Amino acid sequence: MRGQTVVLSLLAGAWASPAQKQWTPNVPRNPDYPLDVVDQLEESIMPNVEAWISKRAAANSTATCTLENAAIRREWSDLTPAERKSYISAVLCLQSLPPKSPRDTVPGAQNRFDDFVATHMTMAGMLHSPTNLFAAHRYFIWAYEKALREECGYEGYQPYMNYDRYADDPVNSPMFDGSETSMGGNGAPSEYAGVPQGFPKPYNMIPSAGGGGCVTDGPFKDMIVSLGPKSTIVSDIPANPQSDGLGSNPRCLRRDVNQFSAAGARANYTYSTIVDNPDIDAFYNRYLGQPQLKGDTHPWGIHNAGHYMIGGDPGGDFFASPGDPAFYFHHGMLDRVWWIWQMQDPENRVDKVPGTSTSMPMPGHGGMSMVAKREDVQDAVVDLGWTAPAVRLMDLNEQMGGLGGELCYIYV
Repeated sequence: MRGQTVVLSLLAGAWASPAQKQWTPNVPRNPDYPLDVVDQLEESIMPNVEAWISKRAAANSTATCTLENAAIRREWSDLTPAERKSYISAVLCLQSLPPKSPRDTVPGAQNRFDDFVATHMTMAGMLHSPTNLFAAHRYFIWAYEKALREECGYEGYQPYMNYDRYADDPVNSPMFDGSETSMGGNGAPSEYAGVPQGFPKPYNMIPSAGGGGCVTDGPFKDMIVSLGPKSTIVSDIPANPQSDGLGSNPRCLRRDVNQFSAAGARANYTYSTIVDNPDIDAFYNRYLGQPQLKGDTHPWGIHNAGHYMIGGDPGGDFFASPGDPAFYFHHGMLDRVWWIWQMQDPENRVDKVPGTSTSMPMPGHGGMSMVAKREDVQDAVVDLGWTAPAVRLMDLNEQMGGLGGELCYIYV
């Protein structure tokens, strides 16, 4: 039954015309996982997506991105075993290629995979400001996907991780069960205490799930982590020889695959984040769990909850977290969430950027904060250095046709 083809039914979107022709992707779904409320919401916005693309094409005769030629990013468990192995091979390939980052800046980079970690570390302020968090990470994930395809021959696209599918038992999920088609297993038991959070007791700590040690099974059990730590949540790892974390510090990949954290990213949290926050600033704040809702027992926000579902080292390090290959699945899911939010009302949401008004406090992830004026955003640039060319921030908001058509993908 795994890999059975299911034709997605598309519900009429509020923004699309009632007569709008509905495009229907014919893609494999894993029958072990019925559609959750976020999956159903994604289906419901597809008429909006088609109407939006048609409107843009009518206004711009050079527009090339269509639903017919868009890349399709899929959930990990919907891929066949062969497709998962192909992706894993591409990541291992990237970890075998020489780095392109400057040696005098990143002496600890051992391979191309480390180049992306170093970018995230050196440009953390830009990547995590309110104005940039969504768009800059969209660009970062796209650049990583591009490297997998162009440098390692990967023929698919970056998968994402639907937290709700795995929340009950993430250790035994297709993502983390330690099989040859997983992204590696959990870490061995350790003295890992959990993850401190900026919320009142008893929610000031995401408890340990019993892991935190070295990953001992699966395709990445022999992976060498070199960069970091810089802001680690793991106490018993050696300090990096450089204060910026960019020196060589070889060690194992460590994880605490955590059901307590995953509970804060279940579909009900994700759905509420999308549908209950029509304002971009409110959406951003809820994404980060701010302000804490009364009676909420898992208040960390889907961003943090997804990160610490992986935890460990470097996955739990604010700066070096892309050093765990599972990072890209987490931020793929977050990009999907933003896209679904945008496509509920594309006319009024695609060009919206967080932090461009003073309507509410805008906490920056990792303690960083920035409130920009709207006119400043129009000329803002996202520069990923050796990872990808500098581009206008506003060119990244449009997933279906941004960057002159280079961004052209959907989630299914």
